[in-house]
Amino acid sequence: MRVIYNIAIIKVRALMFILKYFNSKIRSFNNERKNVLKNLENSVSKNDNHIWIHVASLGEYEQGLPIFKEIKSLYKNHKIILSFFSSSGYEVRKNNSIGDLTIYLPLDSPYNAKKFISLLNLKMAFFVKYDFWPNYLQNLKNNNVPTYLLAGLFRENHWFFKWYGSGFLNLLKSSITHFFVQNKESKSLLASYNITNCTLMGDSRFDRVNSLLNQNNEIKNIKEFIGDKICLVAGSTWKEDESIMINSINDNNDLAWIIAPHQINKKQIKKFQDKLKCESIIHSNLNQNNITTAKVLIIDSIGLLTRLYSYSDISYVGGGMGNSGLHNILEPAIFKSPILIGKNYLNFPEAKNLIAENGAISVKDAKEFKRILNELIENKRERIKMGEINFNYIKSNLGTTKNVISYLKERK
Repeated sequence: MRVIYNIAIIKVRALMFILKYFNSKIRSFNNERKNVLKNLENSVSKNDNHIWIHVASLGEYEQGLPIFKEIKSLYKNHKIILSFFSSSGYEVRKNNSIGDLTIYLPLDSPYNAKKFISLLNLKMAFFVKYDFWPNYLQNLKNNNVPTYLLAGLFRENHWFFKWYGSGFLNLLKSSITHFFVQNKESKSLLASYNITNCTLMGDSRFDRVNSLLNQNNEIKNIKEFIGDKICLVAGSTWKEDESIMINSINDNNDLAWIIAPHQINKKQIKKFQDKLKCESIIHSNLNQNNITTAKVLIIDSIGLLTRLYSYSDISYVGGGMGNSGLHNILEPAIFKSPILIGKNYLNFPEAKNLIAENGAISVKDAKEFKRILNELIENKRERIKMGEINFNYIKSNLGTTKNVISYLKERK
């Protein structure tokens, strides 16, 4: 299987080389990684002790952040190399307090992986959730680098639990020093494959979102925009999410709407605005002349969403109306906000839990969204009750960071 995987990587790289002339995203992907190894070689010293932390994107970075901070504090004499796979995560967090060096992860080819590991004096490596790569794992194993999986989440339908993924499963067994998983189901599943070097750590996102209460969440002009209206913040929305809101926006004059799209696309934003019968404004154009007349505020910059949730009386979290995947519902939960989500949420345990506890509600279409929204607008007591349920759910799941750090301290 390793040979087949490496042939596939070579073909992908060749295909991307061709497609970069026709697709701006692929061109950007190639350009971002073009000189990573060369720049890494010029930026590190083998005289330093290195810790490598890899995340797929912004969500995994935020999920692991409480643990990363403790690792940095625990190993003060080590340099941390932080790598991202996605452009969105890197661009938002390339200037961070964790990594002594923050880079893109080169494509998982045999050459790249071997060169990457050889440039560093690695004392340990951390992967988050399930963004781990065979050639990197093999080279970490070959160099006897202790390697840890943080916030692991496993399901039976993952490809490496199929017959054709057995080779990669064996590599996981032999290369991961310890698995820290989010739930009992993941631990039991690993145990069924004789993987017992595993600790149930819980979900570190709870620790991370709890810390949001300690930061300054104020955003200029947002209070003035909301005024004395009830505020709905719709975060990380896709076009499928936005489509179910249009009728409610057009029919309801008693609400201040803040829409934060997952992807900042000017054409898509314009299409959305054209469907609205009321005044809408882009956040970058917000000023004293339109701040009180606009009904809909559309966010066109990244990095504001967690603070925006602190203003919400009702939150809608995107991703669940289509197939892109539900986004983080824990962020509005910590601010005591009742939560609405789309119909596709079954792969997200926190969503299932909050729906079961009556802190969140799933809607299947525009009609149901409108009905439930109107009920929440009219019933302040219910909004407060749902918000308290969500807040207490966060508080009851804290402490995952300690589980990981205690393990590392014992072996330091």
